[in-house]
Amino acid sequence: MAYMSRRQSPVRLSAQGPVIILACALGLFPVLVTAEELPREAVLPVSLAATAAKAAVDQCAKDGYRVSAAVVDRAGLLRAFLRADGAGPHTVESSQKKAYTAASMRGPTANVAELIAKTPAVQGLQQMNDKILFLAGGLPIEIAGEAVGGIGIGGAPGGHLDAVCAQAGLDSIGAAPKFQGPK
Repeated sequence: MAYMSRRQSPVRLSAQGPVIILACALGLFPVLVTAEELPREAVLPVSLAATAAKAAVDQCAKDGYRVSAAVVDRAGLLRAFLRADGAGPHTVESSQKKAYTAASMRGPTANVAELIAKTPAVQGLQQMNDKILFLAGGLPIEIAGEAVGGIGIGGAPGGHLDAVCAQAGLDSIGAAPKFQGPK
């Protein structure tokens, strides 16, 4: 440790010193924000999420498939889940991952799966995280022009059939159509 004489000043201020001190002082005071300045975003109500999941499971049951349906919000967090009687245990995770992927990518999971198959440069998307699943059967939920979540179906004998049921869920809550494929 160096010793200083009485003549030495431990702090030397340059011409910029007062500016730096002022900037530091201003940073210590909180900035007041009014409620009107906060960003607004639509939230998927749990009642709509539950309605969509039930409509999707009902559509698949009508078509003869035992499935699970998961509905997530825009952040990919589960809002509603329904597993039909007799649906396989694998359908739980696959439906949740398809819903997460559709919400995250803001598009049908079949479209992203097709893109990955055709474009080697984007194949790394498959390992983005352990919640992603690029199989058909997941659709984004868009209401009044705003993305609010995703729905995923697992258990029908083909992703295109899962997507039909997912679309039934979207239809039940007045969400924008995202799948126009044959059954």
